[in-house]
Amino acid sequence: MSNADLAERLGCTADWILGASGIAERRFAAEGESIVDMAVSAARDCLSRVSLNAADIGTLVVSSGSAGQRFPGPAARVAQHLGCGTIPAWDLPLASAGGLFGMSLANAMAPRYGNVMVVAAEKMSALAMREPLDRNVAIVFGDGAGACLISARDGFAKITREVLHSDGSFAGDLHAGWDGLLHMDGRSVILQAGRKLPGGIAEVVAQAGLGAGQIETFLVHQANQNLINRVAQVLGVPSTAFYSNIRRYGNTSSASMLIAAAEYFAESPMTERPVVFAAFGAGYHWGALLAEHPAV
Repeated sequence: MSNADLAERLGCTADWILGASGIAERRFAAEGESIVDMAVSAARDCLSRVSLNAADIGTLVVSSGSAGQRFPGPAARVAQHLGCGTIPAWDLPLASAGGLFGMSLANAMAPRYGNVMVVAAEKMSALAMREPLDRNVAIVFGDGAGACLISARDGFAKITREVLHSDGSFAGDLHAGWDGLLHMDGRSVILQAGRKLPGGIAEVVAQAGLGAGQIETFLVHQANQNLINRVAQVLGVPSTAFYSNIRRYGNTSSASMLIAAAEYFAESPMTERPVVFAAFGAGYHWGALLAEHPAV
């Protein structure tokens, strides 16, 4: 769905959408394609990359802030479709920050379960494209899913530091009810994210005794390109240090950070310089993880 496709419906121009968000196009799931379908595809892709199968998964965490029903969440059905048997499957209904919180949870669970699969899947178009369209919401969101495997044994990187925070004081500024309506106070979201996201990153980097300039790359929730640029400015690093694919996919909520990480590591090997994962989302929930080469 290109900006040109949206502009006429929203009474704006394609260039205005690009300038306001850094997004040129986004992907929407097919009408009959569910969050479970997307999550299973991402999980299978992840397993294929590490030459494992569903029987090797000890437990499964699925994050989705756009699940279409009150309960059950998608986790049990994702495990079923993958062929994981009766392993425990955990639902994490955290929009935007769910991928990050899922990685932290998996890191703590891995010593017990061995291999922990983390999947984040979002069908945000079901919320953002409801009539009457809200121009500030409709331009931002896309659909997608991402996955990662966290193991107690090995991997190309290890999580060495983490910082997680939550603050319910602003919960009303970004929420979606069971009526399918999404409310977003854009001014509040940008203001809080512009403070809390770089704060969380600076905190986890300082824990490691490092400076932001010593990080190889920042893999963050793809919320808005202007926000990503602002976070880079606050941290005193070039915006190119932040991997970005939001121009192609839009904001895919909790899936975006994992999608970005998958694309980044498909092209760039882990170096001796650490990588930072970070996200901010509804709740508000935010934080950062520091990942380092296992040999460091």
